[in-house]
Order: sequence, then C-alpha cells, then structure tokens
Amino acid sequence: MYIKDDDPAVGGGRPPSRFKASGLRSRHLAAHILVAAWAVLALLAASVQQTLPVARWLAIHLFLLGAATTAIVVWSEHFAVAMLHAPLPVRRWSNARLAGVNTGVVGIVTGVWADLTVLTGVGCALLIAAVTAHLVVLVRMGCGALGGRLAPIADYYRAAALALVVGAVLGWLLATGKAGPGHFTGLKLAHVHVTLLGWIGLPVLGTLFMLWPTVLGVRMAERTTRLARWTLTLAGGGLLTAVAGLTAGWRPAAACGIALYAAGVAIAAQLFARTVRRRPAISAAAAWMLAAATGWLVVGVAVDLVLLVARPLAEVADGIGALVPVLLVGLVAQVLIGALTYLLPIVLASGPKERAALRAVLERGWLWRLIVLNTGVTLFAFPLPHPASTAGMLLAGAAGAAFLALVACALVGSGRGLFAGPDKAGGVAARRPVLWGTAAGAVVTVLAVLLANSGADTTAGVSAADTAGTGTGTTRTVTVTLADMRIRPARIEVTAGTTLRLKVTNNDAQRHDLKVEDGPATPMLAKGDTRILDLGPFTRNREAWCTLPGHRAAGMTMDIVVKNTPATDGGGHEDHSTTAATLDLSAGFSTGWQARDADLAPVPGGTVHKVELHAARTTVEVAPGVKQQMWTFGGTAPGPTLHGNVGDVFEVTLVNDDPTMGHGIDFHAGSLAPDQVMRTIQPGQRLVYRFRADRPGAWLYHCSTAPMLQHMGNGMYGAVIIDPPGLAKVDHDYVLVSSELYLGTPGSAAQVAKMRQDTPDAWVFNGVAAQYAKAPLTAKAGERARFWVVAAGPSDGISFHIVGTVFDTVYKEGAYLLKPDQPGGSQVLDLAVAEGGFVETTFPAAGHYSFVDHDMRHAEAGAMGMVEVSK
Repeated sequence: MYIKDDDPAVGGGRPPSRFKASGLRSRHLAAHILVAAWAVLALLAASVQQTLPVARWLAIHLFLLGAATTAIVVWSEHFAVAMLHAPLPVRRWSNARLAGVNTGVVGIVTGVWADLTVLTGVGCALLIAAVTAHLVVLVRMGCGALGGRLAPIADYYRAAALALVVGAVLGWLLATGKAGPGHFTGLKLAHVHVTLLGWIGLPVLGTLFMLWPTVLGVRMAERTTRLARWTLTLAGGGLLTAVAGLTAGWRPAAACGIALYAAGVAIAAQLFARTVRRRPAISAAAAWMLAAATGWLVVGVAVDLVLLVARPLAEVADGIGALVPVLLVGLVAQVLIGALTYLLPIVLASGPKERAALRAVLERGWLWRLIVLNTGVTLFAFPLPHPASTAGMLLAGAAGAAFLALVACALVGSGRGLFAGPDKAGGVAARRPVLWGTAAGAVVTVLAVLLANSGADTTAGVSAADTAGTGTGTTRTVTVTLADMRIRPARIEVTAGTTLRLKVTNNDAQRHDLKVEDGPATPMLAKGDTRILDLGPFTRNREAWCTLPGHRAAGMTMDIVVKNTPATDGGGHEDHSTTAATLDLSAGFSTGWQARDADLAPVPGGTVHKVELHAARTTVEVAPGVKQQMWTFGGTAPGPTLHGNVGDVFEVTLVNDDPTMGHGIDFHAGSLAPDQVMRTIQPGQRLVYRFRADRPGAWLYHCSTAPMLQHMGNGMYGAVIIDPPGLAKVDHDYVLVSSELYLGTPGSAAQVAKMRQDTPDAWVFNGVAAQYAKAPLTAKAGERARFWVVAAGPSDGISFHIVGTVFDTVYKEGAYLLKPDQPGGSQVLDLAVAEGGFVETTFPAAGHYSFVDHDMRHAEAGAMGMVEVSK
C-alpha cells in the first residue's frame, strides 16, 4: 500500500467542500497556536527551574499536559476519522472537548503552583471528563464505520486515552498528598510510566505505523496491520502490568510489564527499520526527527527495564527521575517537531505551492537543529559533570526554541491567508473559534500565576527580620536536612526573640526545597546542595515545608515553635498533641536508647509466681526521637510479660504510685469474680490479685479503671503466656504485643478525640514504633522460631505476617489451627482485639525477613520490624 502526501490519513486529500476545508484549517491553526503557547511556557519554566519552586514540575507538565496533550487530542481524532472512514465529529463539540482539556490543564498547573488543592482537584476532574468524552467519541467512531487496513491504529488512541485518565487520578493523589509517604514512590513511578509510555508512547507508536512510510514516500509493508496489533497487545498489556506492579510496590511484576512493553517497541522498531529504502524521503527533516525519537524511546525503555530488574524501587525512582528529561526532549519534543514539520503544511495549506512554501519554512536549518537537539539530549542523558548537563539543556532548549520560531512564522503566514477577510463561501474564516479564547485564556492565566508567584522571596539567606519582630541579640543556627520525604528535625523550639538561621542541606537523590511560612525559601536543591535561610528574630510559631507537589501533604513539613507559646485547637484550648506528620520513622533513636527485649523469658521455677507491679507515669521514647509520658505497669508500656504453665498460680501485687489517679488491673488468663481483685485503688494503695492459670494461651492484661480506652491507650496493658502442655522447644521464643500509639498529653481532649475516632499516630510492637526495624531480632538459617502475638488494641486487631516465610504451626485462642505434620501452611496470624496466639516457622536461608501487621496502614505507620538471619 502506498500512502500519498495528500492522503486523507495524514490530513490531505480533497475535503467535501470549501466550507469544511476552511473550517478544518482554522481549527488546526488555532490548536497549534495553543500547542506553541504551551511549549513557550514550558521553556520559560525550564529556564528558571534552578531558582523557582515547582518550576521543574511546571516545565514538564506545561509541555506534556499542555502542548503534547493538545496535539494528541487534535491529531488522534483527525487520524481516527481518516483511518476508520468515519464521519467528522460535530466541530463545536470537538472544540468544546479540546477547550475542556486545556482548561483542566490550566486548573492543574495553577492549583499546584499556588498550592490550591481544591483547584488542582477541579482541574484533574475537568481533564478526566474531557479525555473521557474524547475516548467515547473514538469508540463511537468505530461503531458502524467502514473501517480499513489502518483501522487498528485507532485502538492505540483509545488505550492512550484510558492511560491519561489513570495518570490524572494518580497525579491527583500525588499532588494532594492523598497517596501518603508510604505509597508515594510506587504511585509516582506508576504515574510517570502510565503518562509517558501510555498517553504519549502508545499514540506515537500507533501513528508511526502509518506516518513513517508516508514521510519516507514508500509503500506500507504487507504485515503492518498484523504487527500493529501485536505491538499494542504487548505494549498495552505490559504497561497495565507495570503500572499495577508499581502501584502495589511489587517490582518483579513491574519489570515483567516493562519487558513486555519493550518487546512491543522492538517489533515496531524492527518494522520501521525494514521500511527504509534508498530513495529521497518526502521530508528528510521529519524522517530523521522521527527516527531519532524512536531511538530515544528504545533507549529509554531499555534503561527503564534495567533499573527495574537491578535496583529497589526507591533507587528506580531516582533513575527514572533522571530519565524523564531524556524522554521528554528526546522522544516527545522530537516526535512533535518531526510530525508537525510534515503535517502542518498539509493541514494548513490550501494547495501544493503553499504547502511547499510552508514546508520550506519549517525545514530551515533542520540538520543543524537535529544535531544540536540530540547532542543536548546525549549530554544530560549521561551522568556527566554539572556544566555538561547544563550545556545539554541549553542546546536542547535552543533547538526547541528555533523550531517554535519557525512554527510562529508558518502560523502567521497561514493565518494571513485564512483570516484575511470574509469567506464568501460561508464566512467561516471570519468567525473566531472557541479555541482562540481557550488559547488566550490558558496563556494569560498561566502567565499571571507565574508573574504573581515569581515575586515571592525565594532567595537563600534573605533576612526575615521585618516580619519577625524585635530580637534579643541571641543567634541560633540549626542544621536541617531533607531526605526520605522528611525534614529533620521535624520540630524546632526557640526562645522568643532568638534570631534563627537554618542551614538547609538536601541529602536526597531527588531535588527538594524548603519554604518557611511568611518567610524566605531556598531554591531547588540537588543532592548535597546547602543554603542558609536567615529568618530573623522569631516571635511566633511557623511551619516550613517542601513545595514540590504532594510532598507537603505527604508529611514533608517542619514546625518551628516559640517556647511557652502553646498552639490552640481553634477554640482557644491548649492542644499538646503531636500529629502523625511529625513522626519520622526513618530517623534515629536517642543516644542510649535500647529496644525492648522481645525474647520470652523461661518459666520461673515453682508453681507460684509472685510479681509486684507499680502503676506509674513514665516518660519513654515511643518512636524515633519522640518521647511521651505514658501510664505504665512496672515502668514500661507494655508491662512485663508473665510466663507460666497450666495450673501455675500468679500472685500479683499492684501498687498505685500515680499521685493523681486511681488504677486497677484485669488478667484475662484468670477466672474469678472481678468485684474485689479488679477494683480501682487510689494513689498509694496496694492490691493483691491472685489467680490460677487453668488454660493455655497468649492472654492480655490491662488496667480495669474507667475509662479503659484512655488507660489502655496510654500504655496500661501487657501479656501473660501460658504454655500448652507438651509445647516443643524452639531455638527462639519471641513475644510481640501489638497496640496503637496516641501522642499528646495523656487524657487531654485532643488525645481522647483521636482515641474515640480510632485515628492513632502510629501502630506499634511492644510499645515503640519501628523499634525492631532499627534493632532487628536475630536468628540463624535453619533455626526454628516461635512468635507469640497479643493484640492489645485498644481498638485495632492485627494480621501478623513475616515476609519470606510460611508458618507451619498456628495456635490461636487456646487451640491449634495448624501443626507441622499437616500438609497446609499459613501466611498470617489474624487476631481481633484482645486475642492472642503464636506461629512457628523455620528461616530457610540468611537474609532480612520483615515482619509486619499486614494491614499496610499499620505497617507503614510503625507496626513493622526485621528478623536478621545469619548463616
């Protein structure tokens, strides 16, 4: 099959009437003015990305969401009509959809730049609605259309529209912080992949099956249709698998998906290479640009696959961050330049002479522009010194700006012909399409936001004395580090009037900045960069945060608090609570801190076990660097673990050392009337609680004084382990008591509200968040370990799981559910509040075996640890 330069599939051919031809040309002209406007804004944002917060994000999204999306929406509809031999959609609705897309993009970029979460959400919703409408049109075109050999290409456009909908949803989760810090990396990777490889990559691949031979002026290969279907099946299925794997944090699935995508790209690339013939191309400039873009796609997908196979997701995110500019310029920009070089003269010209003139304009200096652009991409694709990468960006930007200038010349020349006067055939040329208004609105809105925010103080070292008040003469410098989606320290306390300086260093592979409320901000800092912020004399509480989209909402914040100046809850009441956002589970514990010993002590000798427990208030470190007053039995939360055999007697003396509050105790392992032994005793009193352990199990004990929610929620609980008769010996016996952690002043209104709403600040094993991640339990390969687990609550149970092992023994609430001589295995020990039991497993090899509460909200908020298994 030979596709001519004026074939309808690429925008040429003889239109039904002069009215429609003029209308189509006016629509394409307006749409491509809009594409050029978005590209110019992207270049402006890229030129200041070293100094303005969010500028790098803006540069990427102005180009991809603005320029590339506009071009794809216009051309996918145009090609679908031609390839399906379908009737033209109603033009006003096509314009409305395109206007909706661009208005949505304006809302998104403005919302993220101005940190307006609601506007960002509205923009995402509008974009999703417009793209969904575009998808519906593409689907309806295929219903009842005549179709043809190129009809399968329309499926690429449909799949791409679905990809953009998914990408918009993921982008909204990231930009608003709904993803949370635990899921941020996986969702960000999924967002990047579904957008670049789905919304951009799929329509590029699909269109090249038709456009590549057309640009070369050769016949389409006989097997093109069949290979196009194979490519979409592999690339689309692989992308779906990769995005699902990245979202779930499962790297093997993501790598498998990208391998399938790479196979699809390889099939297409091989066909394109075989299509080349030794004859002059219709447009050598377009052909070389498209070939170079395809080459960068192959390189990008190959590097992506290597990263996913060889590195953990956190490092993959760093590598993909460096790969995005390569694909953005090498693939997306180059495809746009190559395709528009060939297509714009066809859709804008009214005859062969005008087409040749426009093409001549767009091809001026194409060889040098090709060399400069790809040299630039090469320089910032490799890990070269900073001057080389900067030079690469400048070269690529210069090539892009040169093409935009040529497009402007072509559009102006074409516009004179189209809008020179009234069209006697119907006056279409005299009308002002809705796209003109959309283009003007988009440009004006985004420029207004850029100008309004560019005046903000973003210079490191700027004094804030004019807003902080009069100083005391004392100067304090605090070292602040940015890494792992956290700012350390998360809280700074200063005396009123102290002149505060922040020495801010980014220790993360990705770039961050730090913005102080009503004060200065650092520029975007690369890894290892340091800036000093001079905040002047400090007299009131302020917040500081990273301005990158989603980072603040995901917890990358810092509180700067003036001592003796309490925050209020909005009603004038003091609020001593600490929010979950201040917990940095990756930070270090205080000097001298020791993890709680999780080993179960042997059963003491004799059959009567006497224990004295003191109810007291004790300040303990409940999370890395976070100390809190707790209500305790025996000075620890949870209290001491009691261990015995069936029939043993426990004589527990409770001493209330709390100076202001009564306490009691309730042992679930005993069976006796609660009236006396579980009564509340007042400060200074003693009580003897004597019970016989008649039944085996893992039992809970806790304070029996009302309100029990508060007493248990503040640490008054523990475990009693009664061994089942004939319990086999194991190499390790561990005890893990799971519970919730509520920060804040014990008994305060803010803390009690969190307890009643079941919104803890963390979930913990043995009273301390993430302690066994910092101080792992130990074992040797081949050793057998038993894990006793008690769910203390007070409101949430647990689904206990060890990564990399299978339980061959499960004992729950006094009964064996699984024994080693049975064929089955178990993956979790699920316990409701106040239940207990144990599981057993043998570690197969040396390694690091994480144990978690498999409710991932709990695991990511502290209910996790590690067993370090050696050879």
